[in-house]
Amino acid sequence: MSTDRPDASAADPTTPTPGPSAPSPDPAASGPADTGSPEAEPTPTAPAEGDGPPGPNPAPTPSPAEAGAGTPDADPNTKPAPADSDETGDGDPEPEPQDPDAPAQPDTEPAAGEAGAAGDGGPEAEPSVSGRGGVGESPAGGETPAVSEAAAELAAQKVERERIARRKAERQAPVEAGGKLSGKAADLLAAVRAVEGGEKPPAVYFDDAPAAPRKAATTTAPPPPRNPEPAAGPTPDAIAAVEAVLARGGAPAALAGAAATALGEDAAERLAEDPWRLLAVAGVRPTQADGFARALLGPDAGPADERRAAALVGWLLEQAALKGHTALEAPTLESALAQYGVPAPAEALEQAIGDGAVLVFSEGEDAEAEEAEESEEAGEDAAPVRVLVGLEGYALAEESLADGLARLANTFDTPADWGDGSELIRAAAGHGLVTHTGGEAARAEPQALAAAARELGLRVCLAAHAPAPGAVTTAGLLAGTEGPGRDADGQFALDLLVVLDAPQLDVETAAALVESVPDGARLVLSGDPAVLGSAGPGRVFADVLAARACPRVVSRVPDPGPIGELVSGIGIGELGQVDAPGKEVVIVPVRDAGEAVHRTVQLVAESVPRAFGIPADSVQVITPGHGGSAGTRALNTALKERLNPGPGRFGGFDPGDRVVHVPSPGRAVPATVVSADARGLHLDGAGARIVVPKERVESQVRHGWAVTAHQAVGARWPAVVVVLPGDAARALSRDWVYTAFGRAERHLSVVHGVDQALAHAVAQVPPKPRTTRLTGLLSALAEAARDKPGE
Repeated sequence: MSTDRPDASAADPTTPTPGPSAPSPDPAASGPADTGSPEAEPTPTAPAEGDGPPGPNPAPTPSPAEAGAGTPDADPNTKPAPADSDETGDGDPEPEPQDPDAPAQPDTEPAAGEAGAAGDGGPEAEPSVSGRGGVGESPAGGETPAVSEAAAELAAQKVERERIARRKAERQAPVEAGGKLSGKAADLLAAVRAVEGGEKPPAVYFDDAPAAPRKAATTTAPPPPRNPEPAAGPTPDAIAAVEAVLARGGAPAALAGAAATALGEDAAERLAEDPWRLLAVAGVRPTQADGFARALLGPDAGPADERRAAALVGWLLEQAALKGHTALEAPTLESALAQYGVPAPAEALEQAIGDGAVLVFSEGEDAEAEEAEESEEAGEDAAPVRVLVGLEGYALAEESLADGLARLANTFDTPADWGDGSELIRAAAGHGLVTHTGGEAARAEPQALAAAARELGLRVCLAAHAPAPGAVTTAGLLAGTEGPGRDADGQFALDLLVVLDAPQLDVETAAALVESVPDGARLVLSGDPAVLGSAGPGRVFADVLAARACPRVVSRVPDPGPIGELVSGIGIGELGQVDAPGKEVVIVPVRDAGEAVHRTVQLVAESVPRAFGIPADSVQVITPGHGGSAGTRALNTALKERLNPGPGRFGGFDPGDRVVHVPSPGRAVPATVVSADARGLHLDGAGARIVVPKERVESQVRHGWAVTAHQAVGARWPAVVVVLPGDAARALSRDWVYTAFGRAERHLSVVHGVDQALAHAVAQVPPKPRTTRLTGLLSALAEAARDKPGE
């Protein structure tokens, strides 16, 4: 292993020194973790965008639109506090560090009151259009040939559509902060914009909230067709009615569209009757909903109002879902309600359960009853029953997933004749559901299984979280844009589905995937249990492994080379020194965040290409968070200036910029900017052309020279530079370090400014647990199948 000395003129990985725990930078460099709050910000000159309370005059934000994904895990023993965590991953106890990582979910700086600040030719420079590719001008010209009556009518309709689109865009355009609103309305609008743009997530009872937009829990639905029809949004009349209610309560009219979408039909009436329903809009905090309710209801809007308690129960469960939980223990939820001033939290929770707003479960209810009877006979105290509370959508998704997995696990009684092969091939031949675990090198085993099955004439599909050779993406498979397609019953036309990166499956995605696997087909879930978990709620792969409801094949193929040895040690909690004669692993000590940025740029632009022949565009930078002096924003700004300088004329981007496209929370697709026009920003992602509509550029695209570990999971690069500034010390955990270091194939540089915090994180900071029900459901179904083998 090698270390660059901090006084070297360039970050050149050529000088041997001790391993990762050896560097001891200036202790002053290890500041507080970047939480985005004023008291935790490491440098007052570069505050995070989410600092301080939202107000009508926010500080200017960087122009590039950025998108990320994240759901830091929950710690239900903390108090509500502002946060600026815009990364998906497992968080840490308060005070929370900036972005302890996640893929993923949009995280953008909201435009400070400007709708078209981009330069000429960019999507932001184009006026709103009707969606037909025009530029907002009337087709009628000065000198035009005679046209038929039908053609004239079509032309008139086009003009009218464009006029309506322009008026709609004007109504929904950002309001200049402080220009038209003030006081409570400006605060509420600024807060919601900050969250929807990803700049600042809602501060919640459960640690930091992620930057991803909150997705309403829905039941598992049949997968969409290849070309689904766009969902119908709220009507203009419905939005206008909501605007009127918002105006009465002093809330900004810009929230009307989101409120009408979240509350559905009769949104205005429902909001007027129960103002706390405004919490259904992403970014609205309980304190802001309380102010809105007081404006509408007057003194009747008190903390003991049953409507307030019911809304808070749902809101708290939604925030917990953003942390990865599919349910919460009842005492935890009651404690959270008490923190928000509900005078009788237990009664409030009972009322919400009685009204059907949430569901209640007794984990292991039958087993607990039997144990209680046995204990009663023996004169012993019965073990307490674990009571869980959850939202209906996630509950149904977990139950549907458990049923589907049990269906596949019980498919085959006798193994098929697939010949002599590996342990994984033999297991798949005899079982409908198989799990496979291992590191990066072990991915060759499920690929070999897929090849062997194809030779037998079976219809096989290999799916991965991120684009991979020979595999489709899981998202593309579900959407019908990739893979074998579906049969007449809407199920996948295949005999074997092998899913790589299974730890990245959230409960809703997994339920949709399993429900689409037909009877008689086989499913193999493969992945590395040590990597960061899914961006969405649930811990599907870990729950399936824990339930022991199907065969588990553990790969014995070690990851090769010094990087593989280092990462394998991290996986078991050991950060040791490794012998790296070819400078495969290099440590670059730094004293502060400014030096970390400087040395990172040197490594990417000069040292790694010169020493290893790896071009700069094949070197990936990974850092714990988006904010802070050495987060992705700061690093991407510095790397763009060095590698592809330009004015950012396409909404903050220029042709040739490396970017990350985040079409949905938890997905991060590396791409390169090609051009922009009236349709939006044109990207090249793995050889496929992607067009991001200009209204979504801010929320779905961020520069991608530097990413977070959650955005990088599932992908690998020839060289990786992991940046660990001092203010990121508390963001580190074993799974984060394991994931970040494991993204490198040939070379790993660690820009090290966290002193002994790295070794501490690897040895003593395991991933945070998530509260889920899947393990218990699978265990119960497996036991029922054993009791009734003939059915």
